[in-house]
Amino acid sequence: QVQLVESGGGLVQAGGSLGLSCAASGRTFSSYNVAWFRQAPGKERDFVAAIHWSGHSTYYADSVKGRFTISRDNAKNTVYLQMNSLKPEDTAVYYCAADSTWLVDNDGYDYWGQGTQVTVSS
Repeated sequence: QVQLVESGGGLVQAGGSLGLSCAASGRTFSSYNVAWFRQAPGKERDFVAAIHWSGHSTYYADSVKGRFTISRDNAKNTVYLQMNSLKPEDTAVYYCAADSTWLVDNDGYDYWGQGTQVTVSS
């Protein structure tokens, strides 16, 4: 069982930066692959980025490539999402998700956090 808690959301101006954290419970978190998804009001949940349990592979949605960076610190049971050059269209609730299978952008992850709101003003 893995429990995930996101933090770091907030309000930022367009062009600014924000860092999200996903803290996990469970001794085996280092063996889980983790992804970030986001959901804007009235829209479907979209994939943002994923990182392999080893940290050696990452994958990004085209819409965030070059602006967002996913990383992890298995010693701290935490995955991070650094978001730079933010745009109003990045406004959404951001969720982290974990699974023992390398699902990448498939949203069939077993474990999900409660989400954190990111709002980018123009």
